[in-house]
Amino acid sequence: MNPFSSGTRLRDMIRAIRACKTAAEERGVVRKECAAIRASISENDPDYRHRNLAKLMFIHMLGYPTHFGQMECLKLIASPGFPEKRIGYLGLMLLLDERQEVLMLVTNSIKQDLNHTNQYIVGLALCALGNICSAEMARDLAPEIERLLQFRDPNIRKKAALCSIRIIKKVPDLAENFVNPVAALLKEKHHGVLITGVQLCADLCKVSAEALEYFRKTCTDGLVKVLKDVANSPYAPEYDISGISDPFLHIRLLKVLRVLGQGDADASDSMNDILAQVATKTESNKNAGNAILYECVETIMNIEDNGGLRVLAINILGRFLSNRDNNIRYVALNMLMRAIAVDSKAVQRHRATILECVKDSDPSIRKRALDLVCLLVNETNVKPLTKELTEHLEVSDPEFKGDLTAKICSIVEKFSHEKIWYIDQMLKVLSEAGNYVKDEVWHALIVVITNASDLHGYAVRSLYRAVQKARDQETLFRVAVWCIGEYGEMLVNNFGRLDIEEPTTVTESDAVDVLETSIKIHSCDLTSQAMCLIALLKLSSRFPACSQRINNIIGQYKGSFVLELQQRATEFNSIIERHQNMRSSLAERMPVLDEATFSGRRAGSVPAAVSTSQGVSVNLPNGSAKLSTAHVADLLDLSLDDAPAPSSSGGEFLQDLLGVNLMPVSLQPGHIYCVLYESFRMLFLNYNSDPHIFSFSPYYWYLLTNANQAQKRGSDVLLDLLSIGTPPAQSSPSTPQVLSSNTDNRSPLDILDRLSTPSAPSAQVSSTGGNSSMLDLLNGLPSSPPTSEGNGPAHSSVTAFESSSLRLTFNISKQPGNPQMTLIDGSFTNKSQDVFTDFIFQAAVPKFLQLQLDPASGNSLPANGNGSITQKLRITNSQHGKKSLVMRIRISYKVNNKDVLEEGQVSNFPRDL
Repeated sequence: MNPFSSGTRLRDMIRAIRACKTAAEERGVVRKECAAIRASISENDPDYRHRNLAKLMFIHMLGYPTHFGQMECLKLIASPGFPEKRIGYLGLMLLLDERQEVLMLVTNSIKQDLNHTNQYIVGLALCALGNICSAEMARDLAPEIERLLQFRDPNIRKKAALCSIRIIKKVPDLAENFVNPVAALLKEKHHGVLITGVQLCADLCKVSAEALEYFRKTCTDGLVKVLKDVANSPYAPEYDISGISDPFLHIRLLKVLRVLGQGDADASDSMNDILAQVATKTESNKNAGNAILYECVETIMNIEDNGGLRVLAINILGRFLSNRDNNIRYVALNMLMRAIAVDSKAVQRHRATILECVKDSDPSIRKRALDLVCLLVNETNVKPLTKELTEHLEVSDPEFKGDLTAKICSIVEKFSHEKIWYIDQMLKVLSEAGNYVKDEVWHALIVVITNASDLHGYAVRSLYRAVQKARDQETLFRVAVWCIGEYGEMLVNNFGRLDIEEPTTVTESDAVDVLETSIKIHSCDLTSQAMCLIALLKLSSRFPACSQRINNIIGQYKGSFVLELQQRATEFNSIIERHQNMRSSLAERMPVLDEATFSGRRAGSVPAAVSTSQGVSVNLPNGSAKLSTAHVADLLDLSLDDAPAPSSSGGEFLQDLLGVNLMPVSLQPGHIYCVLYESFRMLFLNYNSDPHIFSFSPYYWYLLTNANQAQKRGSDVLLDLLSIGTPPAQSSPSTPQVLSSNTDNRSPLDILDRLSTPSAPSAQVSSTGGNSSMLDLLNGLPSSPPTSEGNGPAHSSVTAFESSSLRLTFNISKQPGNPQMTLIDGSFTNKSQDVFTDFIFQAAVPKFLQLQLDPASGNSLPANGNGSITQKLRITNSQHGKKSLVMRIRISYKVNNKDVLEEGQVSNFPRDL
């Protein structure tokens, strides 16, 4: 009895469920039917068992639990009739899976049905076993399946082959049992059996190396012959699809040939002819033909090398790119990305077609084509490809501009050997999609510009013209503002004009106009406005005639509600109005930014110790000494009193010490404008005789009064190196007496005024505060020559360091009335016959010591001891009487334009210091 034709209860239930308007109504109907089914199961009525199971399968498909009907499946499977068995096996495959323990009870029933005289019942058992077979069932029933592979009926052989695939996947150890039967299946004439046999052969090759070798030796030629017969077979209605004979068998044969030919030259040679035939004779105007061609290309690219075939395969992919079907083009792009590693020249021939795909309307094709173009770029084609991509940037969709911009920038950065080409391309990108450019891109552009001294004028003029045309691009505006502030006089005077440039006439007022207009356009961007204020300050020094106008522009922001802008406007107004004698020093040009260090930092691979030539140096006022971050990295390599090791790379120590992460968004270290560098030189201008003005400079206040916070980040040794000691315990942000002399308190403004007067004595810093060397770090601040101190009685003289070419002598004395203070006069003598230039002396001490270094007397050391360089040192020993002085020194200089570096440790100080 067929429950679907004679059972009205199932149809009624389906109609009732479809008539439900809400989920609650549906659940009510299902609950009633489940209750009726449970009652029928408890009555053990065999006439309605198959009907109840059919209902349970429908309820299961609706998502409701049906575990209570699992045993009914087993009862139906054990029934003698085919209709009951059919419903039973259908329920077994639908309601149960291989993880159910109840399957152990059905193994014997399946074994009996596999040996049944009715082939349809055998087919039911094979279908169930192929769907839910567990490892235990596979081991128990594998002999029966192996026997059925030779059954007389082709449908049974086909189902047995499919069942064998699941068995070898569950139990790979049984693979060897199926090798010989599969070899017989590969000679079948029935396409259904042949397809399953080929698939079983491919799976056996994946799980067994022995099977792979066996099929390579015995079956490769036979499979090639089968593929040739199928490809050349006449029209057969039962196998024809779109004029192609059995494309499914085509694809299966190509896949198994790919497995057999991979890594075996002989097998690959035997299939080259048929692969070429399939690739050339298969029609590509139908989807079935394209599927065969795709598998043929896959096989060609995976078997052993044959240059001619691979070129043919890549040409097929090139034809795919011209297809109107997006799926086919996407598949071709994916395949070409893999093929480029095998034969780049053949892929290059289709470069124009690939570039057209970048302009496609489908976003997935655009993105994949763009990735492929990036792989195609090399030294010879980078310029035309970049030009094509940049031109498309202008008309590309907004959602695609981000990816396209990032790819263009990476290509330009990777293959730019000419800085002028790099600058030109980046300006084009910034002009077209500046708002989509990431911060590190325009940071890198600024670094490149600073290192191209012969292109400063060209860069600033190009940026001036670009920002005139594209005022809405914030990133372009930032780079232009930076360059105008740094090289504004080159813009006005046409300095360094190249032959390729058009003559440009720009007045000082025009340059200020750009900044004044742009700062209003970009009023919502704090970083851009802050950079513009700094550029205006710099132009006030370079363009004295526009100084008053610039002051008025800056003064408009003194009442800004944004603290950062208010702070800058207040500081810069004070500089322009009250410190004109210092303005040129404060607004001097930025030093050259180190390109190698910046690139390494972007890549996350800055070495722990950078060479001295790569350090970013801070020049002291008299040019006699430099502090290099790379030098700092090496100097911190101390073993004294368990000094903590630095946690950052060499280029990051100063940033870590100064708490850069506490700065506002516009002052993050990634903003290469180096506002930190500028702000240090204006550190003391905030006081302005009114202590409340310090509230405008919370970050500077943090630097002055909370240097001990940096010690928590493992920077104690660096603090000692820079002579920035821990402030007194009573210091707080509410008491602005940070700097003091030995006799009286002076405001920071007074100190700057004294420093700006050559005849004024230098300001002293108390030993407890230890902040005087911070003045030395302020690059560009004018300082007067150090005054001679009243030295106490001489203590001794020691040779601190001596090599074959250099001797350093320390003349030691004590500060009267201060036993913790030691005064040292260092004298450097050149023992060689060559003059030492660019002489730099650096020293580091452990954290219980505080070191203050005065500027050296010069930076050139005469030969043969005919002169010397002197430098004063002051050391405060907080553990006086308990620990002796010790110092790590580093001396660098040039001999005949070659860098020389000498290092040493001074441990022979007298013990009572």
